[in-house]
Amino acid sequence: MEPVWLEVSLNGPWSRSKQPNIPVSADEIVEEALACADAGASIIHFHAYDPVTGRQRDDYDIYAPIIERIRARADVICYGTLPFVGSVDTPNPLTPAQRFAAVDKLVQAGLLEWSVVDPGSTNLSDRNDIAAGKEGFVYANPESHIRFGLELARQHRITPSYAIYEPGFMRLGAALHRALPGTPTPIYRLMFSDQFVFGFPPTEWALDAYLRLLEIEAPGAPWMVAGLGVEIEPLLAAAVARGGHLRVGLEDAPLGSRARNLELVQRAQRRISDAGGRSATAAEVRRALALA
Repeated sequence: MEPVWLEVSLNGPWSRSKQPNIPVSADEIVEEALACADAGASIIHFHAYDPVTGRQRDDYDIYAPIIERIRARADVICYGTLPFVGSVDTPNPLTPAQRFAAVDKLVQAGLLEWSVVDPGSTNLSDRNDIAAGKEGFVYANPESHIRFGLELARQHRITPSYAIYEPGFMRLGAALHRALPGTPTPIYRLMFSDQFVFGFPPTEWALDAYLRLLEIEAPGAPWMVAGLGVEIEPLLAAAVARGGHLRVGLEDAPLGSRARNLELVQRAQRRISDAGGRSATAAEVRRALALA
């Protein structure tokens, strides 16, 4: 069995009002990242928060020192996220260059190996909000933004991280990757949910449906299971058995989770061990991507 990549997504866009145990300050993010790295996570994903407002802010000046502090003490792959096309903080829609500005600068500083390049748009609606008459929001990624992210990946030789919320994301992402020869192979992060009503629930039949489509669209591409508002742990053993990789963490866990990131990583490690495998080092992840 090939080593299993284990990623932890530390916080996400939620704020502590929705996910109380997430790390928000730079010190908290660094501390939890290092603890999770010690427990076997070789990939660290986090969202940067403004120290004054406590809101997500995707600026180089916030990301860079956090990544530098983590990488000074652990050999891990660190990457952040992108700002939304539009939000209360960005009432005018952002251009592709504006969304990827921090990514571009981090890559040029030698701090980034991966970047989010989500290949599609979807409605994100919480079941409880629907019942209460509250509207969700559209997670928008226009094709021009996806192409910009892939061109950036091709230029700088960084890995695109595809979040596959719907089957169409996989088809579009694979088609755009084929249209841009020389772009590094994307990682297909298969997104499941219990709490939100996008895509598929975390079941083996849904995993197999995604894998059948992946074999058609991007045969041999690396993939992992993840999600939003999801108890992904029951699907981890099935993913490992099928040759996949794992992402856990409080960005993905059901909102209001009482778990901690370190606990989620440790539980994933036990699933990997129970399946007769081991978690990969960052060096092994890089080698596998180079071969892909």
